[in-house]
Amino acid sequence: MEKIKLILVDDHPIVRDGIFAALMNDNNIEIVGEASNSDELFRLLDENKVKADVVLLDLSMPKMSGTEITKILKEKHSNLKVLIFSSYTDEDSIFSSIQSGALGYLPKDAMRDELVSAIEQVHQGQEYLSKSIPNTILMKFINKSRDGSLNDDNKLSMLTKRELEILKHIAEGMHYKEIGDKLYISARTVETHKNNIMQKLGLNSTIELVKYAIKNRVIEL
Repeated sequence: MEKIKLILVDDHPIVRDGIFAALMNDNNIEIVGEASNSDELFRLLDENKVKADVVLLDLSMPKMSGTEITKILKEKHSNLKVLIFSSYTDEDSIFSSIQSGALGYLPKDAMRDELVSAIEQVHQGQEYLSKSIPNTILMKFINKSRDGSLNDDNKLSMLTKRELEILKHIAEGMHYKEIGDKLYISARTVETHKNNIMQKLGLNSTIELVKYAIKNRVIEL
C-alpha cells in the first residue's frame, strides 16, 4: 500500500520536529517536505515539484495565514487535501478554515493517534473535526453546514439571474434609479430585489453587500 505523502507547514521548527518525530516510524505516512511560510510551501510545490497528498498547515503564520494559503491551494493544487493544525479552537478560526477549503481541523494538543487518524481521514476525502472541540461549536458547524452558510458559493447559487445583476450594479455604486433605468424596472422594484438579496445572503447593510460582492468576485476591483 502506497504511503500518504505529507507536507508540514509551521513557522516553529520545534513543532515541525515534534511532528516529524511522532510520524517518522509510521507505516502509512511519509513526510515529503517542510515549510515555515507560504513562500517556502509554494516553492516546494511549484519549483521543486514535490508531490504530496495532504498538507498539515498551521493557521497563524507570517506572510500569509493558513486560510489564505488554503484558498490558493484549492485553486492551484486542488488535488491536495488540507488539514489545519492549530492552537486556536475558537468558532471563527474553525469556521473560516473549513470555509476556505480545509477538510479537517485539529488542535495542537492532540495525541499522536488522533493526528494519524485525522491525516488518514482527510486523505480519504472525509471531513475531520477533533473530538476535543467543544460540542457547542461542533453543533454550530453542523447547522451551518446544513444550511449552506459555511459556503458563500452556495449562497450565491440561491440568487436569481436578476438578483445577481442587481447585486453587481449595487456593488459598482449605482443608485436604484440608475439600475432601474438600465434594467427597465422601477427604483422601488430594485430596492425590493436588494432586500431579498440581503435576506438570502444573511447581510444587514449595503456596506456588507458590497464587501460580499468583492470577496466573492461578483465584481472585480
